[in-house]
Amino acid sequence: MTTPENTPQSIPQDDEIDLIQLAKTLWKGRKTIIVSIVVAAILGVAVALLSPKAYTTTTTMVPQVSSKGSSLGGLSSLAAMAGFNLDMSGGAGPLSPVIYPQILQSVPFQLELMNTPFTFADSPEPVSIYTYYTEIAKPGILSQVKKYTIGLPFVILKALKGEQTETTIVSSDAKLISLTEDQEEIRKQLSETISLSTDTKDGYLTLSVTMPEAITAAEVAMKVQEMLQRYITEFKIAKAADQLKFIEERYAEKKAEYEQAQARLAAFRDRNKNVTSAIARTEEERLNGEFTIAYNVYNELAKQLEQARIQVKEDTPVLSVIKPVVVPLEKSKPNRPMILLIWLFLGVVAGIGIVLGRGYLADIKKKFNEGE
Repeated sequence: MTTPENTPQSIPQDDEIDLIQLAKTLWKGRKTIIVSIVVAAILGVAVALLSPKAYTTTTTMVPQVSSKGSSLGGLSSLAAMAGFNLDMSGGAGPLSPVIYPQILQSVPFQLELMNTPFTFADSPEPVSIYTYYTEIAKPGILSQVKKYTIGLPFVILKALKGEQTETTIVSSDAKLISLTEDQEEIRKQLSETISLSTDTKDGYLTLSVTMPEAITAAEVAMKVQEMLQRYITEFKIAKAADQLKFIEERYAEKKAEYEQAQARLAAFRDRNKNVTSAIARTEEERLNGEFTIAYNVYNELAKQLEQARIQVKEDTPVLSVIKPVVVPLEKSKPNRPMILLIWLFLGVVAGIGIVLGRGYLADIKKKFNEGE
């Protein structure tokens, strides 16, 4: 005959006894848990109150790129009747919107942005982001605490290395970029506070800017919009713009040659109105030939110049703003209730961990003593 302890019903009885014992253990250590919660609540309130404010503004844009040939419509046929060739098949391919965030994170883009003046409440006149963060803005208490606690090893390492002197780098490459430590820190901060996300399915872009002040966030967002449009345009029409510049230079040269040939032919005819000699007729034919060649080259370049200008207009992308920039009314950070709830949760977990850990340590110590 089996005993009740060997029956399956004894398992939930053991579990029930374990849960009751656990509850008793937690009840005995309730003071420790309460103290942990109170300390966590105090820390949570301090962090919530001392965290710097931040405002976030967003804007939505749709990249508009003209399709080859279709946007000209009947213009191409009318231009063909006038002798213009508007075949745009040789233009540059489309610049994918997936590349736009990389443009936003590029060093030249961020350097230009950090050196652009904006409105800050701590400054009587607009100053650049670089000047604001290096000369005006003061680091918060939390930043200082973090610097000398978690970041203390890096502070000591930097002190051991000594203060680095800025050196001037001379290079044959004019496009070489050299950043100071302050510029690199602000560039990293801009990378964290300014983001551009692309929705490849619906085909729109969302720009998000977070700054310490609402007006500044809106101004920075509008400036980023303008710069992004300009950078995209420069990348997209670089080939067509170079071709346009080359044709404009050749056009100016051939126009001057055409006018000179025209003036020489007119002057020769004025001087030899009543002359019928073969030498005069031959000279007139030669001048007339030079004038015809110069006119044909000039006329052809005029057609190519107009075609190149249309090509530049055709390749120029446009960012249509669907949701404009609006000055935010409410701060996006810090979320004080959420911070307090997180710290209270951590306090409960820490208190329970201390109580249970203390019991386990006591059991381990007891078993160790018995083993000796």
